[in-house]
Amino acid sequence: MKTLKFPTAQTILLIIAALVTLLTWVVPAGKYDTLVYNKETNNFTQANSEKSISLHATQETLDGLAIKIPLEKFTSGDIYKAINIPNTYKQLEAKPQGIFEFIKSPVKGIIEAADIIFLVLIIGGLIGIINSTGAFDAGIAWLANALKGREFILIILVTTLVAIGGTTFGFAEETIAFFPILIPVFLAAKYDALVGVASIFIGSSIGTMCSTINPFSSIIASDAAGINWTTGAVGRLIMLLSCLTICIIYILRYASKVKKDPTKSIIYDQQQQIAALFSTNTTETVNFTTRLRLALFVFSMCFAIMIYGVVFLEWWFVEMTATFLVGAIIIGIITGIKESTFVDTFVKGASDLLGVALIIGIARGITVIMADGLISDTMLYYASDVTNGMNKGVFANAITGIYAALSFFIPSSSGMAVLTMPIMSPLADGVGVGREIVVNAYQYGMGLFYLINPTGLILASLAIVKVGFNKWLKFIMPLFIILVVFTLLVMTVSVYL
Repeated sequence: MKTLKFPTAQTILLIIAALVTLLTWVVPAGKYDTLVYNKETNNFTQANSEKSISLHATQETLDGLAIKIPLEKFTSGDIYKAINIPNTYKQLEAKPQGIFEFIKSPVKGIIEAADIIFLVLIIGGLIGIINSTGAFDAGIAWLANALKGREFILIILVTTLVAIGGTTFGFAEETIAFFPILIPVFLAAKYDALVGVASIFIGSSIGTMCSTINPFSSIIASDAAGINWTTGAVGRLIMLLSCLTICIIYILRYASKVKKDPTKSIIYDQQQQIAALFSTNTTETVNFTTRLRLALFVFSMCFAIMIYGVVFLEWWFVEMTATFLVGAIIIGIITGIKESTFVDTFVKGASDLLGVALIIGIARGITVIMADGLISDTMLYYASDVTNGMNKGVFANAITGIYAALSFFIPSSSGMAVLTMPIMSPLADGVGVGREIVVNAYQYGMGLFYLINPTGLILASLAIVKVGFNKWLKFIMPLFIILVVFTLLVMTVSVYL
């Protein structure tokens, strides 16, 4: 009898998509009315499944709709997406999704996620070009020698820097660019690939989970809840430092164990496969010509420019993708790669990440099924109903769990904020706690589940290093349980302070 193998990421997502398709036959269809501000006309548009009406953009209009958000949050552009209007949920005629909708969902998802998919493919092409020059091999060899005996610094540095990016500007999707770059560095330091994945992915997850000034999370959620983003910021900063310390210690313990005895690695059976995947020559001396030095400088600057653009210039996927494409072309010119060779190498590099791109598209297809089946708002409506009559401590923990569950269906942090905060934040008033408790629950609940959420980025991240989801779960579950218990304790204590 053959041993059953854990399914691939693509298969896992297709199974989830099939289950969600079945849910559309069971869960009642429903929708909240939505409100969006039109900057050109200085009016609100209230829309439902039947009609849309124009309303004056005044504070009185917002108060009349029970939306406790200052008008300037809309007019300044802080809230630019359509928000759900409280007390407007209506059940609609069921729209169960059938076999054809299920089949089409991955295609629709790929189309909707085209921006991040092209970013991933262009990054793959850039990496293919820089690898072909030999400069990257030499750089990794130099770094491995420089850190000899102090490799743990790499773990602390990467995890901390990525977490800083997560807490300040929502560094999440962008981390896809760093896996192919940093994993070989961790391998050269005699760790396994899981240490590299953990340092990058967990760092990003904890940073976004404990967002402090992240405009796509804490700021937009606070705005949608009708409070200043600084309310509760100190608590989130303390939470960030605490969770980051816990995670770094956990990764260091595992890394130390693997370094002393490679057979202790959860992915020891894949050691040769992964080493071949990220094959780098860390022993042979490479003659660093001026061209290679310049190529490495351009390569590094692509990431620096990307981060600067996202933080200060309001860049998003189109600008980021263009940066990497231009970087690849410049490196090709500097190193004198022939045009035909450049194209072949670039395409080969992009094809290496095609599987990752497909995973992102299939995951987005799941949200397409839920949106077309009109069940997302129904989930939100019943979730908000659960908290009636709870005491403070139970409420704080329950709302955290609700947000963790909702994040399976709405993995976008900004989307979750604008859709749920106008509905969920007023529940805090009835319980007698500050609305920042709901903002915290939203961040912590989404952040915790993000560590294992198959509709998030974890499957795409694991696909880059060819590591199965089951092995990730084996690695992450002890840490996940520690973080859950710690978070629930913090939430319980916070409502009584």
